[in-house]
Order: sequence, then structure tokens, then C-alpha cells
Amino acid sequence: MTTLSLVACGSASQADVVGPKIRIGIKFDQPGISVEQSGTYSGFAVDTARYVAEKLGYAPKQIVFKQVTSAQRESLLQNGTVDMIVDTYTITKDRQKVVDFAGPYFVAGQDLLIRKTEKSQITSPRDLANKKVCSATGSTSAKIVQDYFPKTTQLMLLNGYSECLTALLSGTVDAVTTDDLILATLAAAKADSSLMVVGHPFTEESYGIGVKKGSAVLVEKINEALKSYVSSGAWQRAIDKATKGTGYKPNPEFNPPTKFDARPSEQIARF
Repeated sequence: MTTLSLVACGSASQADVVGPKIRIGIKFDQPGISVEQSGTYSGFAVDTARYVAEKLGYAPKQIVFKQVTSAQRESLLQNGTVDMIVDTYTITKDRQKVVDFAGPYFVAGQDLLIRKTEKSQITSPRDLANKKVCSATGSTSAKIVQDYFPKTTQLMLLNGYSECLTALLSGTVDAVTTDDLILATLAAAKADSSLMVVGHPFTEESYGIGVKKGSAVLVEKINEALKSYVSSGAWQRAIDKATKGTGYKPNPEFNPPTKFDARPSEQIARF
């Protein structure tokens, strides 16, 4: 494999790293998925990135995690700031016009996070008539609420899902909605088993590993690494660790992935 020419930043100082480095874009504020705390990185996306990097021939000290936001992802790949992005990065036709994807390494679905005390009252989006639901400003999840949920559902838009979680815990809203994996890791972060994912996914969100457009050889190598990730049991262990105590089970129709063909997601709600 052709080594990547990289610059150190993020997870290790240049003095700590021997040989070529691989820069991997992740978010730093998604507990259970990808989070940075005092220079330590953890979560399902982080575990996935480390496994893939190792299969590509990189030692742990050669991995450099770099913080990304959703809006930055395409430009950071295009200008070479990062070599790949592992960041709940949904494969879509529009994104495939400007970046290449390996994977998917997980297929999520939009779902609902609720208080366990209300599990008999809220079993699907149809039960949110005359109730309040929180999502993130500018998210596809919020648009799904506006387009498909009962017209009497009251949508609260906040900057992020940690804020929505606070609103749910305080009783300000009755549910939080986004991808089920994100919801499960939010519940796991609460750590007292008071929250649950409803388990009624109504969209399909295929998470891929994004790389620069025109990287067909690299895509093939990443896909081979992902096949090993699933077959070795490491994928299941990473999911179990990220969602421990929540009772969450990935949709068995799609998970663990068996086809790594970068098929675009189906983001039309299916109730």
C-alpha cells in the first residue's frame, strides 16, 4: 500500500509518532460513538477507525485523530486535511458525487429515545400526537418529524442531542429523535437505565468511511478490513461496549453489514 503523507495533530505529538501517519476525522463530543477526554479517544467509531487503520498497516501511535464537524467533512477530505472520516457519516448520492465511501460499517435507523416509564405509551412516531419531541437544528431527523410525524407533534429544535437529552430528562419533551445508535449511546451515557430506545427504526442510514474522491484502491482495502472487523467478532464487541446497559440491539435486517458496496441510504420514513 502506498503510504500517506501526513501531518501530526490530535492524538499524538509528532515526537511520539514513528513512520507515516494516518489522519482520521471523528467528532469529539459523541459519547459512545466518538469522544475525546483529556487526549483519550473512545467509542464505536473510534474502535472501528483503529481496527481499520491497523489492517491498513498503521500502529496505534501512527493514528492521528482530528476533530471534524458535519459541515466540514467533504472539504477536509478534498483538501487533504484528513485521510478518512469515520463519523456516523451517512452514505448519500449527493455526497458520493464529491467523496468516495467504503462500507457501510453500520446501518442505523431514525428512532425515538424515551423515558422507560413511558414505554407503554410511546411505541412509534404515531404515538407522538400532541406530544413534544426534540431534535437538532438543521438535521435530517428534524425534517422527518416535520414531514411524517403527526401534525400535532410539537418539535423542539436545539443545537445538539446532549441538549435534547437534558430536555428529556427534565420532562420538557417526551422523546428525542435521531439515529438509533446515537440514541442508544446517549442512553448508555446516562448509566442509570432510566432511558430506552423504542426500537422502531423508520429510516435507513448507512454509515460509511469517507475518503477522497478517486481513492478506489484505498476503498477496496478498507472494505477488506471491514469484512475482517465483522467476521472476527470485533464489530459485535465494539457495539456491545458502546451501548452497554441500554438493551439496544442493532436492526438485524442490516447489521452486522455483509455487503460493503457503499449503497446510498434510504432516508424516506417508513412507518
